[in-house]
Amino acid sequence: MEPSRPLVVKTTAGVERLEACAQAFTVAATAVAAGARVSLWLTGEASWLAVPGRAAEVELQHSTPLDQLLDVVLTAGTVTVCTQCAARRGLVEADLVPGVRIAGAASFVEESLAPGAQALVY
Repeated sequence: MEPSRPLVVKTTAGVERLEACAQAFTVAATAVAAGARVSLWLTGEASWLAVPGRAAEVELQHSTPLDQLLDVVLTAGTVTVCTQCAARRGLVEADLVPGVRIAGAASFVEESLAPGAQALVY
């Protein structure tokens, strides 16, 4: 079987646009489950969902809980909080769920422009 191409999923929405945010988490987790190489980027208000306990507080009817989706992505993919977004919220890597990193636009562009990569922004 040919290796799947990389999928970069970015959500610019947090709880203020919960359905869009949940869609990004769901797509990223589903892609991981399907064997894709996944990178989930949390920007803007979605940055808060990388703080321990925050994703578990979010409920959306008919959606898998965000903390469970985040766990799935972390099992085989990467989760990144935007550098500027983290700084604006006073967050450092020690404040985040283990395995979540902080990186900037250059890393996002590099991942998005990798050969065969597909980027989705919610």
